[in-house]
Amino acid sequence: MMPIKLIILDFDGTLGDTRKNIVTTMQMTIAELGLPSRSEAECISTIGLPLYGCFETLYPDTDKAIIERCTETYRRIFQENLQTIRPQTFPNVTETLSALKAAGYTLAIASSRTHASLVELTHELDLSDCISCLIGADDVKQAKPNPEPVLKILMALKQEASLTLVVGDMSVDIQMGANAGTRTCGVTYGNGTRKELEEAGADYIIGGIGEVMQIVNR
Repeated sequence: MMPIKLIILDFDGTLGDTRKNIVTTMQMTIAELGLPSRSEAECISTIGLPLYGCFETLYPDTDKAIIERCTETYRRIFQENLQTIRPQTFPNVTETLSALKAAGYTLAIASSRTHASLVELTHELDLSDCISCLIGADDVKQAKPNPEPVLKILMALKQEASLTLVVGDMSVDIQMGANAGTRTCGVTYGNGTRKELEEAGADYIIGGIGEVMQIVNR
């Protein structure tokens, strides 16, 4: 098996523990716009999709103009909520990324949040020095599970899919990597379940980010 040189990581649910931020902001957005309420589980099930897709999934029969208002309202409330609900990294994320970079691996992030939000959060969580490339939802025309985010990173960093590992907590992350021809790794501590990751065809499934080091060292 070819060695891994590039590791592409999802952000929400893989590096950043942002579930509370996301669910709280979704439900506040829904309340402000007077839409029918959605449960925490329903909100969580959309994490990993682009923001428009989240609300489109929650309200499939709603006018597109309302969905646009949802995304605008969400972005405003999310920024406001950052003052009181601070995202954190999952255990061992900082140490693992630092160790991987020191060992010579190239690290990138492919996320469904905006590029500006990724820049802000990776700086806030002291991850930015480890990351060589960031691709957000507004950097691509086709979002996960389409392979475009991975393909853009491969092109930017001049790397090959066969030497790349995609790591994420949702089935769309695994499908994105597989569609691009990379190896894939699902994490069970985020927003997706082991069963969902298995059904998506993940090559590896781990319970902690530190186990990535074991995978790339095989």
